[in-house]
Amino acid sequence: MIDLNPSTNSPAPSELGSSIGKAPGSGTRFDRKARLRWSNKLFRMVCIGSTLFVCLVLLCILVLMLRTGVLTFADVSLSEFFFSTNWDPENEHYGALTFILGTLALTGLTMLFAIPISVIIAVFLAEMTPKWLRHILRPVLDLLVGIPSVVYGFLGLTILIPWLRDISGHDLADGLLAASIVLTIMVLPTISRISDDAISAVPNKYRDAAYALGTNRFQTITRVVLPAARGGIMYAVILGMTRAIGETMAVVMVIGNTAQLANSLFTPTAVLTSNIVMQISSVEFDSTWNHGLYMMGFILLAISILMIVAVRMLQKKGGRYS
Repeated sequence: MIDLNPSTNSPAPSELGSSIGKAPGSGTRFDRKARLRWSNKLFRMVCIGSTLFVCLVLLCILVLMLRTGVLTFADVSLSEFFFSTNWDPENEHYGALTFILGTLALTGLTMLFAIPISVIIAVFLAEMTPKWLRHILRPVLDLLVGIPSVVYGFLGLTILIPWLRDISGHDLADGLLAASIVLTIMVLPTISRISDDAISAVPNKYRDAAYALGTNRFQTITRVVLPAARGGIMYAVILGMTRAIGETMAVVMVIGNTAQLANSLFTPTAVLTSNIVMQISSVEFDSTWNHGLYMMGFILLAISILMIVAVRMLQKKGGRYS
C-alpha cells in the first residue's frame, strides 16, 4: 500500500533548512580540526615550558656558582687567584693559575691528537668504506661513546701508564701525555661520528663536478668534500673539546693530581676538574678554600658555555649546502 501522507517520511522544513549546505561528516571534521589545533597548542606550550625550565636550571647553576665563587675575593685578590701558581690553602695561598694552564694544555694536547685521527676515521667511513662495513663500524663507534669514563681511566692506570714507564724510563709516567691519550680515546668516537655525518651530508654533485674536472679521489676529498663539511667538522671538534675540558674521573686516575706546573709530558700535574674532585669533600663549606673551588667550577662552566655559543654560531654559518 502506498502512503499518500507526505508528512510521514519527509523532513521538517527547519531540519531541511539546517541541513542545506552541510556536507556529510562536516561536524566530525570540525571536531577533528579543533582537537588538532588544541593538541598543537598544548604541545607548543609544553615545549616552551621545557625550554624555559632548562634555561632556569642553567641560570640557577650559574648564579649559585658565581655567587659562591666571588666570595673568594673577599680574602684573596684577583691577581693572586688568576696569576699565581701557589695553591696552598692550608697556608692561605689560593693561586689557581696552575690548574687553569693545566686545563688548557691538556685540552690543546688532546685536540692535537684527536682531530687528525678523528677526521681520518670520518673520511674513511664516509668516502672509502663499503656499505656493509659502514653499517658495522658506525654502531661500534656509537657504543664507544657510551662507555663510562672510569673504565677508560682504569685501563689507562693499569695498562697505559706502565707502558709509558717502560718506554720513557720515568719512575712516574703520570702527567699530561697519559691524560691526553686517555681523553683522545674518549673523544674519538664523538668527533668521528659527527664528522662522518657532516661529510656524508655533502651533496654528491660536488664530488661529480670535481671528478668531471679531472681530480682524483684524494684531491676531491681534501679540496672539495672537507671544505664543504668544515662547519660540521668544527661542530664536532668543539663538542669534543667540551667533553675533554669537563672530564673528571679518567683524568684524576692518570694525571698525577699534583699542584705544580708540568715541565714535561711525564710530570704529574693537575687541572681544574681533578683539583675540584680531589678536595671538595674535605673542606668546610663556608671557607675561602671552598669558595675557591666553586670559582674553579664557574670557570669550567663559563668555558663550556663559550664553546656551546661557538657551536651555535658555526651551525648558523656553515651548516647548509646549496
